[in-house]
Amino acid sequence: MLEHGGRLHLAVQTYGIPLTEWVDLSTGINPRTYPIPPIDPVCWNRLPEDNDGLEAAAAAYYGNERLLILSGSQAAIQTLPAMFKPGVVACLSPMYEEHPHAWQRYGHKLRRLPNLPRALAAMTPIVLLCNPNNPTGVTLSRDDLLDAALQLQKRGGWLIVDEAFADHEPENCVVTLAGSSEAPNLIVLRSLGKFFGLAGARVGCIFGDADILDRLRELLGPWPVSNPARVVAREALSDSAWQSEARIQLAADSQRLALLLAPLGDITGTALFCTLKLPDDAQMGERLHALYDHFARRAILTRRFDDHGRLRFGLPGNEIEWERLSVAIDAWRGA
Repeated sequence: MLEHGGRLHLAVQTYGIPLTEWVDLSTGINPRTYPIPPIDPVCWNRLPEDNDGLEAAAAAYYGNERLLILSGSQAAIQTLPAMFKPGVVACLSPMYEEHPHAWQRYGHKLRRLPNLPRALAAMTPIVLLCNPNNPTGVTLSRDDLLDAALQLQKRGGWLIVDEAFADHEPENCVVTLAGSSEAPNLIVLRSLGKFFGLAGARVGCIFGDADILDRLRELLGPWPVSNPARVVAREALSDSAWQSEARIQLAADSQRLALLLAPLGDITGTALFCTLKLPDDAQMGERLHALYDHFARRAILTRRFDDHGRLRFGLPGNEIEWERLSVAIDAWRGA
């Protein structure tokens, strides 16, 4: 089992600081969660049904009816590799490690490559990437991704794009064309956990080829998402006013976070997180651990990527958390 952000209880045990005192910046989840609507108690008494409006709301929000609702995009990550015969997959690295972990589990071989041109040149049947990238935050353009899908289509290949962090910039997304006549070999994963802050609801979507979606549906079985989660997801996907306000707020907050972290070094990121890259030298691992520990001892949990010398910071949720982060950064610089 791979480690992820949000391991607050482990941090409590490790550092001996009560749970209520922590600022969790480890996950990249919007701290301003979509306001949960009142839920009819009957939802807890009835099995979920597909014709409750969630699929229609998702199709309207994402601009694509070729979709399957899942228990978070993680469900697609874990099962999608089973839809393909074992082969070689080019992964843009670094990336969210659940992807390569799942493909390896189903017998696929991986080629970890640093950019899209290298991945296409590798001539593998499948190219897999996150856009924006997690953990670096680097974003590829929509045109570059559609051109990549076309190149792969000509040789019978597939392009798989995880857009979990893409909601803040819908005009750059490729989800609208997944499985279409223009890009039949494009598969896109989306999540309601990040932008909407609904990670606990476990709702996501996969878009693409009808045959693959049908096979996934059979593999996952009935009722992958609970009734209450479907209600909340439907409301969130339909609330365009909240979505517009959230994009404005996230743009401001992410810029503020980048400026705050800039004195620490090289910063990249998205609307939902910023990532610090440490110099790649013999002391990288030691400095990374020291920096992570510095924040943790002040009850600020970050996400450490040991193999890549990176420390990721999510967005503080209020002014008290912003001030605590600022004080911790000043303390590090003055040490």
